[in-house]
Order: sequence, then C-alpha cells, then structure tokens
Amino acid sequence: MSWNLYITQFKNYLKLERALATNSIDAYTRDVTKLMEFLDMSKKIHDPLQVNPIDLLDFIKFIHELGLSPHSQARIVSGIKGFYKYLSYENFISTDPSELLELPRLGRKLPDTLSIHEIDLLFEAIDMSKASGPRDRAMAETLYSAGLRVSELVNLKISNIYDDVGFLRILGKGNKERLTPIGKSALKFIKSYQYEVRNHVHIKPGHEDYLFLNKLGNRISRVSIFTLIKNLALRAGIRKKISPHTFRHSFATHLIEGGADLRAVQEMLGHESITTTEIYTHIDRSYLEYVILNFHPRNKKK
Repeated sequence: MSWNLYITQFKNYLKLERALATNSIDAYTRDVTKLMEFLDMSKKIHDPLQVNPIDLLDFIKFIHELGLSPHSQARIVSGIKGFYKYLSYENFISTDPSELLELPRLGRKLPDTLSIHEIDLLFEAIDMSKASGPRDRAMAETLYSAGLRVSELVNLKISNIYDDVGFLRILGKGNKERLTPIGKSALKFIKSYQYEVRNHVHIKPGHEDYLFLNKLGNRISRVSIFTLIKNLALRAGIRKKISPHTFRHSFATHLIEGGADLRAVQEMLGHESITTTEIYTHIDRSYLEYVILNFHPRNKKK
C-alpha cells in the first residue's frame, strides 16, 4: 500500500478507536505527511513499511536544521511515533523504527522562535513617526516575510526586487542565487520606504542600488540590524534572546505549522538540499508564490 492509504487508516484509527478530536487528528496527519514528503524527495521511499531508524533520524535532523522550535519538533516526533505504534499494533510491521526516537529537550531553546503575536508586537514597537521608522518596518517585514539571512537583507538590491510578480532575487551562501516570494504586506512597506524616505537620502557612490541605507547614505550594516531587533524586543517587552535570524526561524516554523510542504520551505530558505544526498526537482515560482500567499501568517490576515 502507499503512504496515503496507511495515513487514511491511521486517521480512522485515531477517530474511531482513540476518539481524538478533529484538530488532534489533523495534527497527527500533517506530521506524518511531512515525513512522507521528506522521504519521497530525499530517498525515494514510497512505502512507510520500508522506513528504518536511520531514515527517521535524517528527517529529525532536517526539521532541526530548518529552525523549527523544540516544541514543534517534539510534536512532529510524537506524531511519527504514534503512526508507527499504530502500524506495529496492526501487525503491519514487526519492528518499530521510531522506538528509539527521542523527543527534543524542550528546555533548550536555541534559537528562540517568535509566535505570530510576538511578531506583531515587534512590528508595533517601531516608531513610524521617526525618520528611520519606515525603513525599520520595511526591514523587519522583509526578514519575516521572505525568511532572509541578515547578510541577504543588507545586500538586497532594488534591481533584484520584482514587485510585479512578488519575488526577490537573493544572493545567498556560496554566491548561490535563488528566487524567493515575498508577501504583499512586506512589498507595501518596502515601496513606502523607497519612495517616501529613501528618495530623499543623499546616497554615497557605489550604494545606489542597495535598498536599505543608513542616514549617511551607505548600505545598512549587519550590526545596525542586530541593534534594531534587540531594541525592538526591549520596547515590545519580549524577554527572549532574539536576533535577525530569529525571524528566519519563525518564518520557517509558521509556514510549516500552517501546512506548507517541506520542499517549498527548503527552497525559499535557500537550503542546498534536504539531506547530504542529491534530492529534489525544481519547484516552479507559481507554486512558491501560492505557498507564501496561503500559508504565511502576514498574508492569511489580508
């Protein structure tokens, strides 16, 4: 049987024999589906009965590297263990490959992930009446809406913003380029900063194409962005230890928890591969745009 048939039977088991609530059943199903997607892409395993403990460990390593919070990782592991416990209970398998899987230590929160409410608090802490306000809001929105690394944000160029189709061209690690979608909310704040503030800055030669500038007309520095995020957290009353990279982890976590598939999130983050082995096929831009518009919290509100 295929993954989908086993997952359907698992859902029926949870509903009829475990009498779980619909939300719990949906959560279990999403977690097992993530495993299915990963194994289908990375190892071409199309049957859950063929999965071994090493396959599961590779998956756990992958979701950790995506930056999911320990709580999210623990929930996914719990869902997978529940699925294989069911397969063992029904005698589909003689050995449970998930038996030795350990839940992540919930006490270790490195890095912290922000909730959607905390993201909103950070945005609201930006003083839009200050000259730097529109720029700071545009930077924060871009970090969260596109999942950029801080180095990618400071090097973002106006010529690499394709606002008509909602994409950024990003130069990532190892000088590798990727296209990543960006939501309408972030684009709105970028345009506001660009035309209402940036156009009035005396720009230093050589910095004309960089989007985010300091008050002297130079490309904004990494240190400035780290300082901004730290100060916003203080003003918002958020006591977590956060950095610009926290927005990237939150981006991945919120997309995946919202239902986006792993391969799309991986491509948007610029991760080279899901495992050390070669995997995946190209994802077209229309699908990445669909993922951002349908699963990112800043767009679901609109």
